[in-house]
Amino acid sequence: MLTHDQDAFRRADRPHRIVSGALHYFRVHPDLWEDRLRRLRALGANTVDTYVPWNFHETAPGKADFTGWRDLGRFLRTAQSLGLDAVVRPGPYICAEWDFGGLPARLLAVDGLQLRCSDPRFQAEVDGWFDLVVPELLPLLAGRGGPVVAVQIENEYGSYGNDSRYRAHIEQALTERGVDCLLFTADGPEDAMLQGGTVPGRLATATFGARPAERLKVLRRYQQTGPLAAMEFWIGWFDHWGEDHHVRAVEEAAASLDELLATGASVNLYMAHGGTNFGFWAGANHTGSRPGEAGYEPTVTSYDYDAPIGEAGELTPKFHAFREVIGKYVPLPDAPLPEPLPRIIPALAVPAGTVPLLAALDRLGGPPVLRAAPESMERLGQSHGLIHYRTTVTGPRPAMPVRIDGLGDRAYVFADGVPLGVLDRNAPDEGLDLAVAEDGVVLDVLVRAQGRVNYGPLLDDRKGIWRGVRHGHQHLFEWEIRPLPLTDLTGLTGPTGLTAPAYAPHDASEDPTRDARPSAAHGAGHGHQTTPSTLAIPATPATPAFHRFTHEPAHAPADGFVDVSDWGTGLVWLNGFLLGHYDTPRGPQRTLYAPGPLWRTGGNEIIVLELERPGTRLPLQDQPDLGRPTVVTLQ
Repeated sequence: MLTHDQDAFRRADRPHRIVSGALHYFRVHPDLWEDRLRRLRALGANTVDTYVPWNFHETAPGKADFTGWRDLGRFLRTAQSLGLDAVVRPGPYICAEWDFGGLPARLLAVDGLQLRCSDPRFQAEVDGWFDLVVPELLPLLAGRGGPVVAVQIENEYGSYGNDSRYRAHIEQALTERGVDCLLFTADGPEDAMLQGGTVPGRLATATFGARPAERLKVLRRYQQTGPLAAMEFWIGWFDHWGEDHHVRAVEEAAASLDELLATGASVNLYMAHGGTNFGFWAGANHTGSRPGEAGYEPTVTSYDYDAPIGEAGELTPKFHAFREVIGKYVPLPDAPLPEPLPRIIPALAVPAGTVPLLAALDRLGGPPVLRAAPESMERLGQSHGLIHYRTTVTGPRPAMPVRIDGLGDRAYVFADGVPLGVLDRNAPDEGLDLAVAEDGVVLDVLVRAQGRVNYGPLLDDRKGIWRGVRHGHQHLFEWEIRPLPLTDLTGLTGPTGLTAPAYAPHDASEDPTRDARPSAAHGAGHGHQTTPSTLAIPATPATPAFHRFTHEPAHAPADGFVDVSDWGTGLVWLNGFLLGHYDTPRGPQRTLYAPGPLWRTGGNEIIVLELERPGTRLPLQDQPDLGRPTVVTLQ
């Protein structure tokens, strides 16, 4: 058991210092968990820290999956077998640059629901989550022979709110379900944050990246006795699309870590190994103060974080510098450092066909639903992917702008199938001029959703269209809407095409009709017949399309990187597994990490959904390109 007295932690009733590293199982292929945990132990850590994202595990309200990629128990038992304790942070909110901070998207479909407070409806949802996750944790608690020595109460709550009844409810919900290990809170070292986030009688810890003595002094005002701990000591930073790749100078970060450990405090390195935001799981930030304002900043696919252990397991210069510092304060393992994992031999993937997305709508989802006005993804039971809206605009009428009110996040607009232009949520006042002839026009709007906001006051970040569409001043009604979660691409190539991998992440709130056979109706009021299509039909340039490539390696499966620098913006699948988003013109990231366990010896299939600027080449590389680095200085 982990306890503490007036001065320090105690483990097995002996003085103990926590030297922990954050490593998220949900950002690492499960076949690589042991490798990454070995590297963490080699760094000198005696503890691993992980969040548990509610939306990653939930398959339906009241149901959760803890198998395969989601096998939390396997991850924690592997850590224990390597001599690591574990700190677990089960939310309900985790932030973590993860979609919606780990909350299920379906909560955004409930009118008036207030997030992260003592709204009885939200607390009932939290209780339902704890009913699912706590039984998974109980046999893993240290008091029962497991590795889990501490569990967090919520996460940096003081950065969001100040509801003391809510904080008490979270504490009680954990203890009533049997969590009897050390409970703690973690907040920024500012008065308002610590006032809003701490729980009386529970250990308070701090999150920061620099000036440790100053930060711990603030924490001590609220944690007057007991051990001091930096539960998140930020040793790098994450990236948004449109920025440079953030790095933190090795010497400066190591010196700051040394200064922190010299105070006698415990530490959790955030991140020791960042991993990858596979699938649609990358979150976002927002610099605005009100919904609908510009300032949306989606997070990139890589979560390398400039960590000591790189995205593909590299032992970086920061690893060696940190290991030297850590060795001054705790014993280092005697074992040799882990060897690098094998990498693929660079090659070009072979083109194998293309299909325009609009021609394949009936193969990608179920039949459209009819609504008077556009509705958000969440209203239609969809969490991630694309969503398609179609209506008819009567004519004749002169050119007037088409505008979208409440867009999440980027819309591709077509008039009778011809691209009209692109609208983005960060330019909410922009429109696309559309003149309509006497016969009228079919208006298609394809909306791409990126990450939901995971931090700050604008968490209720809906996707799709959640207000309406106007032509001039006239609201457009009578819409066909088709959710496109893109969880199954087998319809593009037939039953022998793409197959789901063993650990493919699911969408927690898929449209239940997505496997139903589609209607032949293709246009509201026009009745166009859909055109059968396969991955062999050429796509019109600048029209969203799926591009298929193949690759037959001449060696055993190994880590690689898909080079998207010749492409515009979209998504990439390897053997049916969604590697993530890319946005080359904005940068910084120009390659997507493809872990060795995803590759096949006898041949591989890569699907690129390009939305704006199709490329011609798809190189496979043995090194990442995360973009131009810029040094970040943490305060």
